[in-house]
Amino acid sequence: MNDTIAFNRLADLLGAMGEPTRYQGGALRTRGLCHGGDSPGTVAIRRGNNGGAVVFCHKCQGNADFLAAIGWTEADLYDEPLPERQRDRPADDTWIPCQDRGHKRVAQYLYRDENGALVHGVTRCDHKDFAQWRPDDTTRSGRRWSLNDKQGNRLVRLVPYRLPELLKAKEADRVIWIAEGEKDVHTLVDHGLAATCNAAGSGKWTTEHAQFLEGADVTIVADRDDKGREHAEQVVTTLRGLARSVYVVQARTGKDATDHFEAGHKDSDFDEVWAPVPYPGDPAVSS
Repeated sequence: MNDTIAFNRLADLLGAMGEPTRYQGGALRTRGLCHGGDSPGTVAIRRGNNGGAVVFCHKCQGNADFLAAIGWTEADLYDEPLPERQRDRPADDTWIPCQDRGHKRVAQYLYRDENGALVHGVTRCDHKDFAQWRPDDTTRSGRRWSLNDKQGNRLVRLVPYRLPELLKAKEADRVIWIAEGEKDVHTLVDHGLAATCNAAGSGKWTTEHAQFLEGADVTIVADRDDKGREHAEQVVTTLRGLARSVYVVQARTGKDATDHFEAGHKDSDFDEVWAPVPYPGDPAVSS
C-alpha cells in the first residue's frame, strides 16, 4: 500500500487510535467520533474518483466535526498536501519533533472531552518518546506541539484518556481500570475492560482527572517498579473520599498490563497488592 494515499493514512490513523473499522457497501466504516461514538458504522470513508479520501457522517450529514475529532482538516483528505501546507507537515502526517533524530511515529492518542471534542493529542515514537500537541486553527498544520504558552501556562484542560468511553462505563456501573500509559489502556480495552490513564505517564495524575471517577469502582494497575508504586499511591490519594472503591493490582508476569496479558494471563489473574478503599463489605488487603 502507498502510505501517501490519504485513504490509507486515515485507515492507519484509526487503527493506531484503536477505533473499530469494517468494510461495508464499498466503504470503510467507523464510529461517529464527532458525536461521542454513539453510532457504530455511521461514518463512511471512500477513495475519491480523483484521488484523496471522501468522508461522510450520516448522522452529522457532513465531515467537519469528524475531521476535527481526529485532528485533521480538509487538506488532509488530499493524496498530496496543498502547497501552502507542505512546509509545515509532510504528506503522510507522521512528523514528530524527534524526527530529526531518526525517530518514527508509531501511535497517536487523542484526548477528548465529555462531548467527544478533541482537547489534545499525544504521539509516540519507536524510541518511546512522547510528544503532546494541541489543535490550533491558526497554524497551517492545525496543531501546536505544546500544551502551554511561552510563560508555561497550560492552555488545554486536563482530561483522562478515553473520557467519553469512561463516562459510559461508569454509567453502566462497570469497574474503571487505570493504567500508567495509553498502550496499556488499549491492552485492557482489547480484553473487554473499561480503562483510562493520564497523559505524560507516571506522576502526572491529578485531582482534575480524578473528578470524573466520583462514585466509581476503580482498579489501578501499578507498574512493577518504584515509579509505578509511587504513581499508584498518587492516584489513590486523589480517589480517597471520591471513588466507591479502589484496588491496586500488579501484573502476574512482567512489569505492566501488556506483559501480563502477553504471558497468557486473564484480568482475574492480576495480583492484588492493596485495597486502600475496599468495596463495602470486602475485607481490606494489607499493603
